[in-house]
Amino acid sequence: MLSYLIFFLTVASILAIATLGLNLQWGVSGQFNAGVVGFMAIGGYTQAILTMPASQALLVQLHAPFAVGLIGALVVSGVAALLVGVATLKLRSDYLAIATFGIATSIQVLANNLEPLTGGSRGLVGIPRPFEGWGPRGYGIAWLALVACVLAAAFFALQTLLRSPWGRVQRALREDEVVCAALGKNVVRQRLTAFVMGSMLMGLSGALYAAFVGTTSPSEFLPILTFQIWAMLIVGGSGSNAGAIAGSFAIWGLWTLSGMVIVSVLPPQWQAQGGALQYILVGLVLVCTLLFRPQGLLGARRRG
Repeated sequence: MLSYLIFFLTVASILAIATLGLNLQWGVSGQFNAGVVGFMAIGGYTQAILTMPASQALLVQLHAPFAVGLIGALVVSGVAALLVGVATLKLRSDYLAIATFGIATSIQVLANNLEPLTGGSRGLVGIPRPFEGWGPRGYGIAWLALVACVLAAAFFALQTLLRSPWGRVQRALREDEVVCAALGKNVVRQRLTAFVMGSMLMGLSGALYAAFVGTTSPSEFLPILTFQIWAMLIVGGSGSNAGAIAGSFAIWGLWTLSGMVIVSVLPPQWQAQGGALQYILVGLVLVCTLLFRPQGLLGARRRG
């Protein structure tokens, strides 16, 4: 039971890092990124490609340390976000969402087809995992401590950043972009900075997940993961970093608990549809949140 609790807390913390990135983009800056999973995939594959042991089947054979993989994931996801942002940030609302969703789908297609680099549909198995020699219990505790430290560092860094003049400009951009431009603010540069920083957090989340489970494949980064991250942010409270973390733990807890109930209650012939029931349940919670508490668990009610 304790081992599963540690696993749950570790995965929830990894997802919370991605949710913090989305909160910076949407909750603070007002940018609708529907391609969250694409940047998580970039981070996960970068971590895997840089740290995988040398193999004749792989194009890149660096076998770099774990920390180098994390830094590489941050850099590559940031560069990818910069290129995507330059191409799409002049789009607004629905158009930006469609563009980012299409880019995330394209990343999944590339991961499926660039077999010498990504392992194709089979993915990359055997990613070096730190703390692996510490035993099952020690491995879980060490990973939980590592991820908790990364999450805490990201949270306090964002809190400090959002209290700065840059953070106040980002919130003003969300409320009225025209007024910000009239006051002499470079709207495109400000939006691009927030988009890149949020995407780097998503890439970091994907890299930590890939290193934690020791494998990565296109099936690990399906578009439905974007829906889960959005649900975490909305339920927790858009615009609140604490809410983003709380929503991540709440939705992931709902997801895992409902999965356990489905396995233990439903007949075997119905368990194959259990995943659909989980998504329906999360969708219902999301709708109820929007109807009865639109500010989320810890978000502040916006003045209208």
